[in-house]
Amino acid sequence: MISKNTIDTVFETARVEEVIGDFITLKRSGTNMKGLSPFSNEKSPSFMVSPVKQIWKDFSSGKGGNAVAFVMEHEKMSYPEAIRYLARKYNIEIEETEQSDEQKEQANEKESMYLVAEYAQKYFQNTLLNTDEGQSVGYSYFKERGFTGDTIKKWGLGYSPEKWDAFSEDALGKAYKLEYLEKVGFTIVREDGRLADRFRGRVMFPIHSMSGRVLGFGGRILGNDKKVAKYLNSPESDIYHKSKVLYGIFHAKQSIAKLDNCYLVEGYTDVIQLHQAGIENVVASSGTALTPDQIRLISRLTRNITVLFDGDAAGLRASVRGIDLILEEGMNVKVCTFPDGDDPDSFAKRTPHDELKNYLENNAKDFIQFKASLLMDEAKADPVKKAGLIRDMVGSIAKIPDRIQREVYVQEVSRIMDISEQVLVSTLAQLVTKDIAEANKKNREERQAETMKPVTDEGTAMPDRVNILDRLERKIIEILLLYGGTEQDFEDVYIKYDEFGKEYEYTEKKTYKVYERIYLNLQEDEIRFTNPLFRDLYKSIIDYYVAHPIMVVDEFLNTLAPELQPEAADIFMQDERYHLHEWEEKKQIPVKNKDQSVSAYATEHIIDLRWLLLGRLIQDLKMQVSPEADNMDILINVNDYNTLVNYLSRKISRLRSTFY
Repeated sequence: MISKNTIDTVFETARVEEVIGDFITLKRSGTNMKGLSPFSNEKSPSFMVSPVKQIWKDFSSGKGGNAVAFVMEHEKMSYPEAIRYLARKYNIEIEETEQSDEQKEQANEKESMYLVAEYAQKYFQNTLLNTDEGQSVGYSYFKERGFTGDTIKKWGLGYSPEKWDAFSEDALGKAYKLEYLEKVGFTIVREDGRLADRFRGRVMFPIHSMSGRVLGFGGRILGNDKKVAKYLNSPESDIYHKSKVLYGIFHAKQSIAKLDNCYLVEGYTDVIQLHQAGIENVVASSGTALTPDQIRLISRLTRNITVLFDGDAAGLRASVRGIDLILEEGMNVKVCTFPDGDDPDSFAKRTPHDELKNYLENNAKDFIQFKASLLMDEAKADPVKKAGLIRDMVGSIAKIPDRIQREVYVQEVSRIMDISEQVLVSTLAQLVTKDIAEANKKNREERQAETMKPVTDEGTAMPDRVNILDRLERKIIEILLLYGGTEQDFEDVYIKYDEFGKEYEYTEKKTYKVYERIYLNLQEDEIRFTNPLFRDLYKSIIDYYVAHPIMVVDEFLNTLAPELQPEAADIFMQDERYHLHEWEEKKQIPVKNKDQSVSAYATEHIIDLRWLLLGRLIQDLKMQVSPEADNMDILINVNDYNTLVNYLSRKISRLRSTFY
């Protein structure tokens, strides 16, 4: 593990403007620097760097954070990989901390498996390039496929000899342990104790992680033995889970992010041939059925997928099922088919780059148009088949999370299939209602299985609520980050009674630091944030203020876990956004200075949050009422909480939150 001292040194040394300046051109804009977003195609700069705060914000994509976060986002690295990258950039020696025996054993085992896989890649490529068998069998195959020498080296292609145990013998001779050769799947120990290589007489395609580590292999046999599988993949292991890996993702990630689109194909050679032809934003599902984990891997880079199919009609119908899975993940999907007899490999090999690029762009169809064109010919003369096709298309639309997109697609189906939009809307509503009902039933069952828990540092997250709750919780986080360390006078309103028993309000002023006031108010109702991200941020902020009198932005961000940094950076950079667009000077839009009324601003949002969560709590309690049970305790609690809601109403002198 990298020592905390090394991590601290990296954060202290790395300058965000220098790190980002290695990748994009930045220009000075007042105290900040501006540039074009590296995460989207834009003409006007919306990417801003604050050298003073040592943070960056990309207003076109919503990403943001410190220098480490930028390296992680831009280079698609893990947190430790980003630290090591910056340590190398600034010539910082990396110290490793002492680990427990158990940690060492776990780390050593996984690392040993990576080392075995990386050694195998070098062995297979060396065999391909520097042995007679490799040259005559493996290399000649790749050359026949049209791969250049540079392509073969770039993709780490190789060859595994025909000899029964050639690789195992060589690896053991170089002190690699049989235990790890077995676990990664290179060596099979037979019943008689003899060793056998899994990949014999096959050309080898190494499969890389997003960060570039070798995870496993795909091997293609070159003979005509029909009893042997044409392609053979590494078995599942601690480092290789085929449902979570995409072939080519390491080589394609930057191009996918830059072009905001990912081409999806089926085979290894499809990916390599397209890359060689200059189309680099392409990956493959490695011959397996597409999985949600693979789609989510792409979603880290883009929301747009174009599926490339060959011209085989039967294959098209079989493959189209993956489209619904992509839609369910909220992705935008198009489909591009090649002429009959062509696949991505063969078409890319014989087509010049510009012509290939234009073909892919001009022939990418929306999935609705694709489904209609694919199945309409056979359904045209058969009303029953046509009705089934329409239901199938509406079923796909129902899987789209975004309501506006669903409506647009309904209009498109109505036009293409010449059917009433009203009928389609009614059918879609039935499907969506059914899905919602099933989801609500599941949600009710989960909620009934839970009991309300007080504020704790950890705990099970409550079910997701509507956006209004997220907005309020984020607003509290914003107030804490921007004003938490300032001292303000807060008013407390108490209900008292005079000597005649007449009720009156008594107001008392007290001075608090804003974070103290918020903490105390949330504790009053034992309220906990429902959004896990905001809950973790809240704890980090409170812990920081306890140890530090004022908020130092870059110092605080460096204490946060990587997944929390973008949200915090986004809040810190909001004020800077106005300066970026020069609203006050050019648009005469005055920006409200909340410093002038922080106490009232904070109080309003605290009460809004308490009010909303108390209302939810009351509803949850009411759901627990059962005709067969003694509900007295529940009803007493409901009454007590209603009294508190009424008190909050009087305290803020209004009956409803402005957020309702």
